[in-house]
Amino acid sequence: MTEFDAATTALADITGDYTIDPTHTRLGFVARHAMVTKVRGQFTDFSGTAHIDAANPAASTVSLTIGVGSVDTGVADRDGHLRSGDFFDIEQFPEITFVSTEVSRDGSTWSITGDLTIKGTAKSVTIEFDEVGSAQDPFGNTRLGFEGAATINRKDWGLVWNAALETGGVLVSEKIKLEFDVSAIKNA
Repeated sequence: MTEFDAATTALADITGDYTIDPTHTRLGFVARHAMVTKVRGQFTDFSGTAHIDAANPAASTVSLTIGVGSVDTGVADRDGHLRSGDFFDIEQFPEITFVSTEVSRDGSTWSITGDLTIKGTAKSVTIEFDEVGSAQDPFGNTRLGFEGAATINRKDWGLVWNAALETGGVLVSEKIKLEFDVSAIKNA
């Protein structure tokens, strides 16, 4: 049994310029809390573009800007702590950016490597995306869907705050899983 209805394919060639649709896209993350459960969050303020070249994937590009103050875990106190100097320090570093440096494709899987900049530190990250499908929506937009994920170590970007647990381990995992559910609209 499949989890969702089958994706559609409206485009034989997805080559073109696209804008990420923030109202139908989720940029999320997962961290282990107290080493026993997962806490999920997302960013709600972001913008991004992509140039896709299906015939020559290396000519494709992606850029993304995230307003860090939009972090939302569903708990106001935790969100406030994430915005503080202990974590993202949004007063000094209000944005996270990602700019691709290399794109490759293997069938419907796209590998996008780029510079992820958090708190003024840029590190190379590779994110694997699966091309989900394409559709013509009722409003005349041509859409592409992609789902992707990557795991990073938050300490690589200076996100080092933590608290030791009496039973061993730490309050917040160093490894963070990034999750992307992207709907992109083809530019006219």
